[in-house]
Amino acid sequence: MDKAATGESKPARSKPGSLLLEDQLCFALYAASRAVTVRYRPLLDELGLTYPQYLVMLALWEKDPVSVGDLGAALQLESSTLSPLLKRLEAKGLVLRARRTDDERSVDIHLTEAGADLREKARTVPLAIGDAMNLTPAEDATAKQLLRLITTNVTRG
Repeated sequence: MDKAATGESKPARSKPGSLLLEDQLCFALYAASRAVTVRYRPLLDELGLTYPQYLVMLALWEKDPVSVGDLGAALQLESSTLSPLLKRLEAKGLVLRARRTDDERSVDIHLTEAGADLREKARTVPLAIGDAMNLTPAEDATAKQLLRLITTNVTRG
């Protein structure tokens, strides 16, 4: 019985120089990213966060305090993108920005008590997203490894 009869799809065969949409890795990445971000939205609405704000909070739950520069490097965000995110999180009472006493050019970001408390409520988010992705632990590890490799290769210049 052929795959069409069983409902299975053929594996994509990328051809060098192909301009077919289905042959573009960039489109597969884009579509996956949009689908995952859409899946996050209702979960993050319950936390009062946007997806970029959630990423900032994840970084701060991992290391608190952190300098704006280190936070931008961890999230691969420019200061011009990160600053408005931090202002909105500060307005929500989740973080505090403070100039360093030893170097007034540097700003550290600290979690507030409310920001630290939000961590417990957020624990359900990765579980729900993991369920939605429905990957085995090995597939999850492979996907992350390949995406990190792509990022490294593309940003290498």
